[in-house]
Amino acid sequence: MPKLEIFDPPMCCATGICGNSVDPKLVSFASDLEWLKAQGINVIRYGLSFEPDAFVKNQLVKETLQTDGNNCLPIVIWDGRIVAMASYPSRQKLAQICGLKYNDEECCCDECDCATSIQEETKESECCCG
Repeated sequence: MPKLEIFDPPMCCATGICGNSVDPKLVSFASDLEWLKAQGINVIRYGLSFEPDAFVKNQLVKETLQTDGNNCLPIVIWDGRIVAMASYPSRQKLAQICGLKYNDEECCCDECDCATSIQEETKESECCCG
């Protein structure tokens, strides 16, 4: 089963969503990963500060870090190949990477600004809010 692996740069916590000055991009990305999980995608996230062994054990990540240094982080890997480096992809790009249909229209509820996905088999819109 393919998986999406994210190798994050050093951060103060596992998601970077902590402290007084939270980067809005990290908040959006964390939400996007939860959306992917709700779509059935296997998502695994590693942080250099907390799981350095994962960076050493993954030969592709290890070689990329040796060549490009920490500036290449985050590294996003789908099914064993690098699909993004040095920035976090948008939800639309993540959907494309994972082979999901994506509709960026407004959410069907008033409680968020999420996007809806269109399930391939049913062609029915489902709110990612549950």
